[in-house]
Amino acid sequence: MARRQGVVAFSLVAAVLLAGCLPRPAAGVHLSALPKALDVFSSAKPGQVLHAGKDTLTVTWSLNATEPAGGDAAYKSVKVTLCYAPVSQKDRGWRKANDDLSKDKACQFKVAEQAYAPRPAAASVDYLVARDIPSGTYFVRAYALDAAGTQVAYGQTGVAAAFDVAGITGIHASIQIAAGVFSAFSVAALAFFFVIESRKKNK
Repeated sequence: MARRQGVVAFSLVAAVLLAGCLPRPAAGVHLSALPKALDVFSSAKPGQVLHAGKDTLTVTWSLNATEPAGGDAAYKSVKVTLCYAPVSQKDRGWRKANDDLSKDKACQFKVAEQAYAPRPAAASVDYLVARDIPSGTYFVRAYALDAAGTQVAYGQTGVAAAFDVAGITGIHASIQIAAGVFSAFSVAALAFFFVIESRKKNK
């Protein structure tokens, strides 16, 4: 009995020591903790409707003029994303924003990722709205990333500059044509068999 209790006690001590040695999960980056160091602009006007697969969005970004010299030393690249505006997040948990960026679902769609251009340079990208972008209201956010790919600063166009995307929700034209041809063939085949059956009965 005493031996068994000793084994149990040893196992508990070993478990505690092992747990202390294991690395703890890294804390997520929080948007509220990041400096808003980038100025971000988009070519879309507030309320403008862009059509997925057809229209192009131009996004421009640069370091905010108020940032101190050398404040961008850790910036290695910039990642630009489309983010659902609050109106398109309502009652849709899979689109909800979260201050913990590892859990954020609002900024799901990557527009581009480019090397960071130090001040006074500005960078831009022309983005053809992808065909798989759902209909909704969006704004643009850009993250400055360090060498490890971690967000260290950001900037965004904001909700006031939000624009709409009309997603591709209809059936492709070729599918519509094929369905029409099949329907016409079905009607013709039905009429043919009806005539044949009528002739058999008349005989």
